[in-house]
Amino acid sequence: MPGAEKTSSALPARADAVVIGGGVIGTSAAYHLAAAGVNTVLLERGGLGGGASAHTAGMVRTYFPGAPSTGRRAVRSLNAYHDFARHTAAPLAMRRLGFMVLFTDARQIADFEAEQQAQRAVGVEVCLISAREAAELNPLVDERAVLAAAWSPQAYHVDGLDIVRGYAAAARNHGARLFTHTPVTRIEDDHTVHTPQGSIKADAIVCTAGPWSGEVAGMASVDLPLAPRTMEMLFTDVPPSPHREIPMTMHAASGLRIRSWKDRILLAMGAPKEGEAREAWLGRVAGHLGTLFPALDGIGLHRAWSGDFDASPDNTALIGEHPTRRFLYAAGFTGAGLCQAPAAGEELRDLLIVK
Repeated sequence: MPGAEKTSSALPARADAVVIGGGVIGTSAAYHLAAAGVNTVLLERGGLGGGASAHTAGMVRTYFPGAPSTGRRAVRSLNAYHDFARHTAAPLAMRRLGFMVLFTDARQIADFEAEQQAQRAVGVEVCLISAREAAELNPLVDERAVLAAAWSPQAYHVDGLDIVRGYAAAARNHGARLFTHTPVTRIEDDHTVHTPQGSIKADAIVCTAGPWSGEVAGMASVDLPLAPRTMEMLFTDVPPSPHREIPMTMHAASGLRIRSWKDRILLAMGAPKEGEAREAWLGRVAGHLGTLFPALDGIGLHRAWSGDFDASPDNTALIGEHPTRRFLYAAGFTGAGLCQAPAAGEELRDLLIVK
């Protein structure tokens, strides 16, 4: 992985900022800090981008129902991705698919209309379309099963690891040092960070450790209200009839999301609830799938990949600084870190250098 130090490399004795976590948020933070002249070291317990950043549907979007504040950060981030090569010298392939949310209840339509102005005010392009228009955009949709849909063209397929690699290389070009396979084992009150490879004294600590952020924060006696949440992605069998590439489509009621993935369909609907058998969960997934997308009724479902994501109580990212010490954090992205990474890195940079 470009920008990663070998595990045999010695940690420097000190740094202005130690970033803990080498996913898309951590590498963005390392890049933005280093580019601002901050002496930055990044520590990653495994390989760069090997955690939650590698277990996503590979989509960046700006429309987040019920969360215009997330949309604001996502719009800033999408603009940064369009300009990614200029800042990182790394081309970023982006293919527009669009994002659609299917409404099957009149209250969902009312909720959409109530917040549409707030979404547009932060730069999110989204509008209400009819069931027929939804079926035209995604021919798998049964227009008789939905009342209407929200449509946002600002959604793109992107490889998250390309983002991580780009930010990692750019961070190193600005002088940051990135260490992989270097887990943090202890953090002292004076911001000395201990690892099996040695210790480093930091003026500031930046926690971007994804589902381990709560554990890392706890080492520094900082309480972050996070709860890891498991997400399982599924592949269908190859559908019996060929289909064109479809937009990412979400069912508002169940959270079921589908999108094209080569000759199959990639889908997600959380994971089995506590005490729920996996077969029962798969049955719920299949039930929604068959109702909304009849061409996929009864199709075989197979595990694609699964992983843990950091989630905040309201599913809105936590970005801030502890009130009495230089401990910064960006966590709780609930699997939407790709959509917000550039803006999150900018916010962490601004928090650190403004004082």
